[in-house]
Amino acid sequence: MIYFDNSATTKPFPEVLETYVKVSEQYFANPSSIHRLGGEVERLINSARRQIAESIGVKSNEVVFTSGGTEANNLAIKGIAIEHQKRGRHLITTEIEHASCHATFKQLEKIGFEVTFLPVDAQGRISLTDLERSIKDETILVSIMHVNNELGTIQPIKEVGEMLKRHPKIFFHVDHIQGIGKVPLQFDQSGIDLCSFSSHKFHGPKGCGFLYVRSGVALSPLLTGGEQEFRKRAGTENVPGIIAMTKALRLTLLSMEERMNDMIDLKEFIKDQLSRLDPVQINTPERGSAPHILNFSIPGIKPEVLIHSLEEKDIFVSTKSACSSKSDAVSRVLEAVGYDFDRASSAIRVSFNFENTLSEGEIFVEALKEVVSNLQKVMRE
Repeated sequence: MIYFDNSATTKPFPEVLETYVKVSEQYFANPSSIHRLGGEVERLINSARRQIAESIGVKSNEVVFTSGGTEANNLAIKGIAIEHQKRGRHLITTEIEHASCHATFKQLEKIGFEVTFLPVDAQGRISLTDLERSIKDETILVSIMHVNNELGTIQPIKEVGEMLKRHPKIFFHVDHIQGIGKVPLQFDQSGIDLCSFSSHKFHGPKGCGFLYVRSGVALSPLLTGGEQEFRKRAGTENVPGIIAMTKALRLTLLSMEERMNDMIDLKEFIKDQLSRLDPVQINTPERGSAPHILNFSIPGIKPEVLIHSLEEKDIFVSTKSACSSKSDAVSRVLEAVGYDFDRASSAIRVSFNFENTLSEGEIFVEALKEVVSNLQKVMRE
């Protein structure tokens, strides 16, 4: 099997699954319980929190565990909007955010917030000038994803953060879910107030994630009840998920140090091969894109037909975001960068992990050539 759909989800590391099972069996107590078993679990969670904080270069009390990236994004955006709405009700984001952010802003619009959706250029990047012109006295939040999940475009997060330092009353949220373990992000240099992460994007279990919340940032919680997670997220903690996620993050960051060049070589090889194949059009920008995402279109061929044809060869790729892949709508991201209907509706995304090899890339390219040739023959008949 060749699995090139790692932006949708990654396969958990074996060591991560072993940790999940061990913790489920041995540390099953509720960490809020005051007896010895509860205390042991609480200490385990606190240790995991410290390890994650050290991994990303923040304080341990700035890590809030969530059920995943969607909750982390919702908590960041709604939490700021609701908590600080008396100071202003204007929010800024981009046209190409993940659905968990885009839909959240649309929901806030319905209850009276004003949202500016920044346009992007042909590379999928925002303009710093557009951003600065959009800022108002009522602006309380800027939310921008670091790495786009469809195109792989990297946004100028550090530059945005430097600009926002001139507007200290505006909070800055970054969706780093596609970037973690692939594209480094410096929190202290980028002026980031909130940042979202999802475990299953870096070989951890599903149903677990975390939100970085800078010390001093007040959030209105989405989930109320208990006092867990510094009163920012009520609910009994997913202990095995948190501990397994912590191990997955450590292993992923280690792989990033050791195998990044191999991933870059794989992407460049496939991109070079596809650029020679008519009628393939490369959508991922030539410069300033993540090493693990490559998006291309084959106008005239339905992507779902191509995907199922490759699936028959035990090769797995995708179209747009997995959250939206079953929708018949054209990719909102590709429309935003200005592609016409044929190109935007025929896009394919391949996305890699550090276990993928160049030989897999070679097999994929040859299989794609065969599938495209066969489909073109059928269309001509």
